[in-house]
Amino acid sequence: MPSLKDLRNRIASVKATQKITKAMQMVAAAKLRRAQAAAEAARPYAERMNTVLANVAAGVAGQADGPRLLAGTGADQTHLMIVCTAERGLCGAFNSSIARLARDHALALKREGKTVKILCVGKKGYDLLRRQFASDIIELIELRSVRQIGFTEADAIGRKVLALFADGGFDVATLFYAKFRSVIQQIPTAQQIIPAEVPARAADAPSVIYEYEPDEAAILDELLPRNVSVQVLSALLENVASEMGAKMSAMDNATRNAGEMIKKYTLRYNRTRQAMITKELIEIISGAEAL
Repeated sequence: MPSLKDLRNRIASVKATQKITKAMQMVAAAKLRRAQAAAEAARPYAERMNTVLANVAAGVAGQADGPRLLAGTGADQTHLMIVCTAERGLCGAFNSSIARLARDHALALKREGKTVKILCVGKKGYDLLRRQFASDIIELIELRSVRQIGFTEADAIGRKVLALFADGGFDVATLFYAKFRSVIQQIPTAQQIIPAEVPARAADAPSVIYEYEPDEAAILDELLPRNVSVQVLSALLENVASEMGAKMSAMDNATRNAGEMIKKYTLRYNRTRQAMITKELIEIISGAEAL
């Protein structure tokens, strides 16, 4: 049975932890507003990019000499998985949910006899995946020193992916991240970026004929590499917002749990103290009666 001193130390320790979790919750809440605004601002640009690609790609559909980023290599053997996670933990199941989706996808590809290569963006994803796929991880890109994610960081990642594709390093590239929906809901998402998945035009869309100068192929040669960086940027911004939302929720739960533990230990401390006082009183009364 712990002594009163041990219980006091435990209560003080939990109170100190509660202060830390409360402070982390407030910091995450402050960062969430900016991260959510950035993620929501990037969505229309990424969606509009897909719409433009769909309109331009319709003009080169079926051509044998179409852009490789759109038509692919003609094979489906080597898959590159770009797994985007956070650099730090204490954000609930945010990192593990993305890593689980990537793990399931990699295992499914391996069962089909495919070759898997993994590019980790974020240290936590690397830590979770290296236990099972250490030989498949080709590089770890850390963003620990980056205070605010921007197009510069996304473009650097996109250029590495494009260089690897140009060297014949893979046939299909898939991006893994968590799409932000709310503070308590972040959706693990897998998005194929090479070959680009161009959305089909809606049946009720107006049939407008465009004349492009230069031609569609030249425009796609410029847009498709940029689209890779744009999709990576959108994924990174979604990840930042999802991380802050998950961290805010996790720290709120931790603060509540710490409060419950403090109540539990305080009640136990009071009962132990009362029992000791009662025992001392009984000893004093018993001694007085013996005299």
